[in-house]
Amino acid sequence: MQAYLWVALGSALGGMARFWLTGVGARLFGETFPWGTLLINIIGSFVIGLFVAMTVPEGRFVVEPDFRAFVTVGLCGGFTTFSAFSLQTMVLMQEGQWLAAGGYVAASVLLCLLAVWAGYAIAMQLNPL
Repeated sequence: MQAYLWVALGSALGGMARFWLTGVGARLFGETFPWGTLLINIIGSFVIGLFVAMTVPEGRFVVEPDFRAFVTVGLCGGFTTFSAFSLQTMVLMQEGQWLAAGGYVAASVLLCLLAVWAGYAIAMQLNPL
């Protein structure tokens, strides 16, 4: 039961951070393209890759399973927005913005995979030998 409370807390914090950063992205870049969501997915992918690599059994940090769930399922799960990504892609397609929709999908997938790899690679370099 305690793990569920940690996940709920992480989800709430991640969701609030997502809400804030989405607004920042809209104010900085406008609302014609979902830049905030793209940035959130890249950051979330980087953070989850970094955290997972740093907390594997041979990693730099030993964490309790509840804390691991708090960060990965709660915080990152509440922060990243692939459900919003899917909806925004559909809206772009419905508006006939096929190039923007395709670019958004490609950028999201490629940049998030690159970010998770980068976070993991950095953490593995920081882990003790």
